[in-house]
Parts: sequence; C-alpha cells; structure tokens
Amino acid sequence: MATTTKLSATTGESIHSQDMQLDEKLISSKVKSLCSVRYGIAYVVHLCNFILMAQYTIMNITMVAMVNSTEPQPQFNISTEGLPVNSLGDPNKAPKSLPAGVPVYNWSPQAQGLIFGSLNYGIILTSAPSGYLAGRVGIKKVVGVGLFGSSLIILCIPLAADLGVVFLVIIRTVQGLCQGSIVGGQFALWEKWSPPQERSRLFTIALSGMMLGAFTAILLGGFISQVIGWPFAFYIFGIIGCVCGILWVVLVYDDPISHPWISISEKEYIISSLTKQFSSSRPSLPIKAMVRSLPLWSLILCCFSHHWLVIVMTVYTPTYISSVYNINLRDNGIVSALPFIFAWFFSILGGLLADFLLTKNFRLVTVRKIATVLGNLPSSIILAVLPYLRSSYITTVTLLTIASGLSSLCQSGIYINALDIAPRHSSFLMGASRSFGLIAGVLVPTISGFLLSQDPEFGWRNVFLLLFFINILGLIFYLIFGKADIQDWAEEKKCTHL
Repeated sequence: MATTTKLSATTGESIHSQDMQLDEKLISSKVKSLCSVRYGIAYVVHLCNFILMAQYTIMNITMVAMVNSTEPQPQFNISTEGLPVNSLGDPNKAPKSLPAGVPVYNWSPQAQGLIFGSLNYGIILTSAPSGYLAGRVGIKKVVGVGLFGSSLIILCIPLAADLGVVFLVIIRTVQGLCQGSIVGGQFALWEKWSPPQERSRLFTIALSGMMLGAFTAILLGGFISQVIGWPFAFYIFGIIGCVCGILWVVLVYDDPISHPWISISEKEYIISSLTKQFSSSRPSLPIKAMVRSLPLWSLILCCFSHHWLVIVMTVYTPTYISSVYNINLRDNGIVSALPFIFAWFFSILGGLLADFLLTKNFRLVTVRKIATVLGNLPSSIILAVLPYLRSSYITTVTLLTIASGLSSLCQSGIYINALDIAPRHSSFLMGASRSFGLIAGVLVPTISGFLLSQDPEFGWRNVFLLLFFINILGLIFYLIFGKADIQDWAEEKKCTHL
C-alpha cells in the first residue's frame, strides 16, 4: 500500500511537473520580448555597467596626457625610454598636441602602476560583501549608493592628483569601495529576474555595458584630453554617472513582485521559472563546504586568470600603442578604443549563442566550458605573439581587436557559472569570484610596471608571456574541475512531514 502511494505520488509529481513546464512555455511565448520588463532591467544594468567601466577605464587613457611635459624629462630618456610614460615619443612635441595650462606630473612607471591598481584595492574589499548585503537589504540601495558615490568621487580626481600620488591613491581606493558595491550588488538581481533559459542573454546584455563603457571612455578620453584637457574627462563622466544613478533609482526594482509596471503574465512566468531554484528564505552561507568545493575554486581561479588578461588589455592598450608607434593622443584614443567595441558586440553574441546551444540539448557544463575556452585560449595566444609583430601597425591593431572581442565570450562561461552551481548563493559567489579576479587588477600594474622598468627592450614581451602562462593554467584547472550542476552544499534542505 505504501509502495502504491509512493508511485501514485511520484506519478502525480511527474504530471504536475509536466503541467508546470507546459504552463511556463505558454506564458513564455507571450512575454518573451526585448520590450519586456526583465529586458528593460537588463538595459538599465547595461547602462550602469557602462558608466562603471567608463569611470574605471578613463585613467588609462588620461594617464598618457598626465605624464607628458612641455619640457624634456631626462629621467625618462635615461631609464624608461620607449615605456608607456612617454606617450608622444618626444616630450618636445607636447605643446603642439596638449592644451596649455593643464597639470602634468613626473610619475615613474612604478608610481603609475600603483595609481592604476589602487582602484582595485577598494573593489576587492566590497565586491563579495556587497553581493551578500544586496540580498539582505536590497539591490537598489546597495548599487544606487555605490553608483552615486563613485560618480561624486571621480569629480575629485584632478584635485587629488595635484595633492600628490598618495592622495590620488587614497581617493581612488575609496572610489573602488563604491565600485565594488556596484559589481557585487548587481549580481543579486539575476537571482530574481532571470529565467534559466534566458539567463545567458540577460546576463551578457547587462555585462556588455562594461565593454561599451571602456570603448567610450578611451575613445572620448583621448579626444577630451587633447582638446580641452584631461581633468574634464573626469568631470564629464562623473556628471553622467550621477544621471545614471537617478535612472537606476527610478527604474530598477529588486524583484518582479515589487515592480509596479510589470504585467501579470511576465511576473508569473519569471516566478514560476525560478521556483525550483530559489526559496523565499535567505540561506546561511556554507563557508566550509564552499572552501572545499573544487568546482567553485575552478571558476574562481579561472576568473582570476581571465581578469589578468582583461586588465592587461584594458590598462595597457593605450600605453602599448603609444610606446610602440608614437601616435598622438587623439589617434591613440581612437585606435585603443576599437578593440572594446568588438568586445561589446561579441559579449552579446556569446550570450545568444550560449542560449541557442542549450535549446539544441547541449549540456550546460559543455556550453560554459566552450564559452570559457573561446574567451581565454585564442586571446592568450594572440597577445603572446603580439610583441613579435611590432613592424606591422595594422596587424597589431587587428590582433588586439580580435583578442578583446573573443575574451568577452567568457561572460557566458565562468562569470555566470556561479548561478549554475549555487543559485541560492550566487550573488555572494559572483561578487567573491570578481573580488578574487580583481586581485589581478592590483598585481598586473605593479608587476608590469616593474617588468617594463627593468627591461625596456623586452618588457612588453615579458608582460604578455606572463599573461599567457597564467591564463592557460587557470583555463586548464577549470576544464578539469568545472561543473554546471547544483552542488550538494547549495541545495535547499527540505523537511517533509507525513
């Protein structure tokens, strides 16, 4: 009798599950639209990430102008000739290409590396806690405060630069604390807003704003610095950030239930699709189980190695092009920005491709690893051979563009993998993996500055070869231990009473 009851219950659950799936498909067919509220949320997060990355990247192009001087600087010609600090090749040409009256500084490559990395000090500290905090007190509050904070602080960068390297490092670290809350906090949105079958698309639409932000900041930053002076680059993107903060507060809500304009059909579709993954209660973090989880460590280490690649391209593309080809600041901005518009396009394409492969019955872990391989391996190889192809300007720019475009495919791989293996803790884990990855943001400028200072002739070769080996090691570890099924420590423990 007990067996019959169990069989009957199992059959009933199976029928109910089929009915649920049928209902989800019917609802999905009605609300699957680029004009739906959930896609609107993704577009707003796209804009948020646009300004986040623009504010993160703007120093990379303005630095080329900030270290120029209207008089020859012997210390550069003696020990750092050909390094990124000498952006125009000949300091005597500076008056012809930079506006008069704009402050310039005699910062060494090591000082520049410290300034570049300081933003990441703060981001590392707040990315993981903000993801957890957003799940507790609200995503809108955590990200909104971070967005306004970063935008107001960046307005103070020119003043901090005048006060000295120490003050500039401190204020950029504080800005990083604000940016870390944006990075970690936004991931909690997708626990509530992303149906599993659309997750890759929504996630990559949102994150692709970072690539567009880097493109815009480098493109306009070079132009602004050359025409009206580098301080205005910080003022402009600070004001735009405040406007984006207002839009965030008005348009974004923590979940479909609290959204005032969402349709009933879309609300039911999203909630029903997430019922199997999330509970209404906030779970405690199984820290010990997380520390012992090889699948989790594999994605964290791969995030670190891929961040190393991304940081090198983001921070050093303008300085590499400047040091090797000695082009003016405006043209440097145009050429350096080109790879990031391709990265923006490929990141969106990667999300669509990942969801398409899932509809063709590819295993989820296979899709995640394909995206990760395509985002890591070709880009690493391209950058490793780049120093040997200096004679061809067109080839160098083409290879940088291809490498940057392909690297963004990882957004459909490792960067969304935490939602697969631990959906109940994904906001914390995504923030944690980003924090660990951004350790590369501290190490890359420091180590690269040292390599470029010690070996002017082969410095770039050493920078790119080190990137290659680190990235390949992280990729191999992920391919061996990476998973895409919910881990035991992340499953909801249910108690049933008969």
